[in-house]
Order: sequence, then structure tokens, then C-alpha cells
Amino acid sequence: MVESRLAGPVRIVGVGLLGASIGLGLRARGIEVVLDDASPTNLGIAVDYGAGRATADDDRPELVVVCTPPDVTADVVAAELARYPEAIVTDVASVKLQILHELIERGADVTRYIGSHPMAGRERGGPMAGRADLFAGRPWVVAAHEAITYRKGGIVDDLILDLGGILVEMTPEQHDRAVALVSHVPQVVSSVLARRLTDAPHAALNLAGQGLRDMTRVAASDPELWVQILGANAAPVAQVLRAFREDLDRFIRALDDIEAPGARRRIAEELAGGNTGESRIPGKHGVDRRYTSLIVMVDDRPGQLARLFQDVGEAGVNIEDLRLEHSPEAQIGLAEISTVPEAQERLTEELTARGWRIAG
Repeated sequence: MVESRLAGPVRIVGVGLLGASIGLGLRARGIEVVLDDASPTNLGIAVDYGAGRATADDDRPELVVVCTPPDVTADVVAAELARYPEAIVTDVASVKLQILHELIERGADVTRYIGSHPMAGRERGGPMAGRADLFAGRPWVVAAHEAITYRKGGIVDDLILDLGGILVEMTPEQHDRAVALVSHVPQVVSSVLARRLTDAPHAALNLAGQGLRDMTRVAASDPELWVQILGANAAPVAQVLRAFREDLDRFIRALDDIEAPGARRRIAEELAGGNTGESRIPGKHGVDRRYTSLIVMVDDRPGQLARLFQDVGEAGVNIEDLRLEHSPEAQIGLAEISTVPEAQERLTEELTARGWRIAG
């Protein structure tokens, strides 16, 4: 077993996806974990799955991790600070500044509180969806503030590193502005676009390809949770949306008079600007490195994907990313395999020789 940085015990309040995953990851390193949840059912499931044990009256945790919904996080953090006067308390809510302000206003001991936010998740929630490796290689923000010392806050760094996360230091203000752009506004745009599909003819929906699926995937998220998140980060989100609205208005004006001088150039520049922005999204392991894609046609039969992965491995090529597209009732699917550029030609030759059909 790899030596851990934390000594434990670690108390986790709220055993949904994130709480259960933190517990599973720490238990895999031999760290004592105690669990608490408002739902006895969720608590029992998390204990049964090995994420930790139930809370006892004599527990003395060194670290408390609050994993509750955003609208009650400040209440729970304040209660934990009062209950365990020797513990450092953190939370994993997706908004940081409002929670800090609420704690200060109510006179909580913020010299022992530091907010954090793991940029990780899954489509499913609840303790049964927990995974010990959920945070491996994922950014995890620590939102430091002036009231807590580095020595005290360092225990949260240890938590992140023990779980395999990538430590990112930001102020609460920087964090909230950043997630407004890269997380909260994409949720709004995805939901608004998906809402346009509500009354769309079935004939139109049958034409949907991977582009629409990519754009609307997060529209399936929990509305109640997102009302809480957006309400807590309303100003930064609104600021980005207003700028986005101006971009859309420029695009619409060009389309409304497509024959006007410069209209097509305006559209081209907007699209090219999208290319530039997309190219800045970090690649695998947070490194700005571009990959090339190879699209392989896969028969809709059991075992075909496994065979493809085996053939790619035997070709000595690492899959950097993978996307699958499969239209309803189609007899084949498309596997888009991303690799480093220097491997594409060799992989194409190897797969073709093994009988795979390369699209395009």
C-alpha cells in the first residue's frame, strides 16, 4: 500500500457521489474514514460499499470534508467547526465565495476553514456511483483566504494528493469567475439548446449526430442542484452570458443580411475564433497538446470494441481519448480514437491490415 500523507481519521459529511468517492479513495490507502449523512439509507449504502464507518460520539477527526448541496453547505460547515474545535474543515461545493462570506457573517471560526472544489463527476449520483479513482488526474481547487495559515490549510493539500488529484490554488473570487466560464455557462447554454428540442419533429431528431449529443450531454443534469449553483454564482455567470449574447447578436446580424459586405467574413472570423478558443482547452493530464483522430467503423456485435482496443494495444499505440457514435438501428458504430500525431499513420496501417475499416 502506498504511504499516505494524511494520518486520519477523516470525517465526511454527505455521502453522495463525491463523499462516497472520497471515502473509498482514502480507505484504499488505509486511512480511517467516518461517515455522516442526513439520509440513513445513503449512509448505510456507503458503509456497506466500504467508504468508511458510521460516526461515533468519541470521534476526533483531523479533517472534516463537507459534501452537501450548495444551499446548506455553509450551515453544515459552521456546525462542523463548532462540533470539532480541533479539526480543519473543507467543503467540495462548486461555489466558494458566497460560502466564505456566510461563514464570516455568522462569526464562524474561519481560521480552520478552507474551501475546495474537485473538478470531477459522473452522470450518475449517489453513494452507489462512488469510485475510489474518481479524482485521479483531475484538477482540485483549493480556495485559500487570508484568515487561514498555510500550515493549517496544508492538510487539504494532503487530501487532494492522497486521492491522486492535481492541486490548483486560487482565491475564492478567481475560482468562481473561472467556473462561471468553464462549467456554469456551458450548463446554461447546453440546457437552453436542449430545450429547443422539446417540440422538434421526430424526423429532425432522427438526424441528430454526435455534435448535438456533445452539446447537450450536460443538459441532463439535476435542475434543482443547478438552481442552487447558479444562484450562488449569479453575478459571474450573468457577466459571461451577457458577453456571449453580444457574440450571438453579431452572428445573427451577419446571417440576417448575408449578402451585405463583410457578412461572410464576420461569420468566418467568429468560427475561426472558436477554433482558437477550443485549441486552448488542456488535453490529457492538463497538458496543451493536440492529438489527431482516427475514425474506425465497428460492427454492432459483442466483443468488437474489446478486439479493437486489443489491436490498438498490440500496435504499440496509446489511446489518448475515445468517442463513440452509434445511431439508432444502425448496424455499425464509429469509434473516434485520438492519438499523438506521429502514431496515426502507423495505427492506420496496422488496423487496416487487421481488417478494420477506416472511415473517410
